[in-house]
Amino acid sequence: MPVFPRVALVGVGAMGRGIAQIAAQAGSAVTLYDTRPEAVASAVRSIGEQWDRQVAKGKLTAEAASAFKARLRAATQLDDLADCELVIEAVVENLEVKQKLFVALEAVVTTQTVLATNTSSLSVTAIAAALRHPQRLAGYHFFNPVPLMRVVEVIPGLRTDHAVCKQLAAYARQMGHQPVQAQDTPGFIVNHAGRAYGTEALRIVSEGVADYATIDRILRDQVGFKLGPFELMDLTALDVSHPVMESIYRQYYEEARYRPSVITAQRLAGGLLGRKTGEGFYRYREDQAELPPEPAVPQLAELPPVWVSSRAARRAELYQLLKDLGAKIETGQTPSSTALTLVAPLGHDVTTVAVVERLDPARTIGIDLLVEDAATRRRVLATNPATRRDMRDAAHALFARDGKAVSVIRDSGGFVTQRVVAGIVNVAADICQQRICTPADLETAVTLGLGYPLGPLAMGDRYGPTNVLEVLFNLQTVYGDPRYRPSPWLRRRGAIGLSLLHEEE
Repeated sequence: MPVFPRVALVGVGAMGRGIAQIAAQAGSAVTLYDTRPEAVASAVRSIGEQWDRQVAKGKLTAEAASAFKARLRAATQLDDLADCELVIEAVVENLEVKQKLFVALEAVVTTQTVLATNTSSLSVTAIAAALRHPQRLAGYHFFNPVPLMRVVEVIPGLRTDHAVCKQLAAYARQMGHQPVQAQDTPGFIVNHAGRAYGTEALRIVSEGVADYATIDRILRDQVGFKLGPFELMDLTALDVSHPVMESIYRQYYEEARYRPSVITAQRLAGGLLGRKTGEGFYRYREDQAELPPEPAVPQLAELPPVWVSSRAARRAELYQLLKDLGAKIETGQTPSSTALTLVAPLGHDVTTVAVVERLDPARTIGIDLLVEDAATRRRVLATNPATRRDMRDAAHALFARDGKAVSVIRDSGGFVTQRVVAGIVNVAADICQQRICTPADLETAVTLGLGYPLGPLAMGDRYGPTNVLEVLFNLQTVYGDPRYRPSPWLRRRGAIGLSLLHEEE
């Protein structure tokens, strides 16, 4: 027996349809309502077709599909929802619209009926404020496509009864989803934790460090993201993602960590929304992105000797890599006048390192070694404003000798991967510091809701909390921007060598 035998969905767009589908599969009788009757009929038909396709693929029996379809019912007025134990709202993301709907629902349903909002960015407390019984309403945030994205955020408002959240969590499990609980804060868990991936990538582009395709390639190949940030924004569409960026930034009173970018604002205004309009950060033909080719590897008759900074990250590993690539390695205290000079900073830019170490900037190149070379499919080099073309080409040719992809970017504190990873880890650490959710729920929500290769706290542990801290401190030095200030959660655990996943007793 499902926790809620009779469930209603108000709003039958993609989210409402997906929730109705899994609710019926869980055994509930599901009533669908929308202000447009034709939308309800279309939704019932569309959900049924989903089950028919599963039958055709052998994933569902015809008998099961028939039973699921029998549980769907179309409603023509709100009064038809009077007997439901749970009503889930999935209408337009507008506070006034949602408040009016729930006031109207409260006049129809019983005092025991649980009310849930699928809001992704509005305050659950504010939505419930107009109700006579605000303790019955909670956030119940699913992700699209609902049947495949098997996580749901359960969010109590300030006056929500704890028992309501327990019921909703239990029902989520019956529907085959993993519930995670979050405080009623802007973005909850997933939309909050996902801020750094896109906003830091946009910041890198705005500095002229690299183009969209290069950044996407680096983050896919070095860290293992399924989609680069610009591929992801094209998939979700800027008319969805940019308003969320602005909403979370404004709701947090212009917190620097969540600062949006003029790049997405302009592209949104110009209608370059992504896949659905045929052009976003990429152009699309038959739903396939037109990608620029990888820059060709320079062909050089001879390579200069290589000297490695004594302060380079993973210095021993870099020496071994250079030996494996057949480089002529200099081991003196200073480089010769012809040597390619390699630095491997964490957080600093190549220019700063060249100045501090009194190196010739014309021959100095940086390599990103936050991720060990054996674990990455791409090496990333960075020039500085004075780097000579022959030295850039020599470094590119050398590090491509074994066939591994190489990207050469302009000078940037933290290259690309360091900046983005440090931002992701730092935002996640601060979510835990604010007690918005538990570390375990954060990891579950992000891996299931965003598809990251690791949860952000596990990512911090993998690359080292002290390394992430060094990147952030040095980024602050390079840019003077408070967006890079480390979270106390990260600073304290890094200082005592404690896992970022550790929760205090």
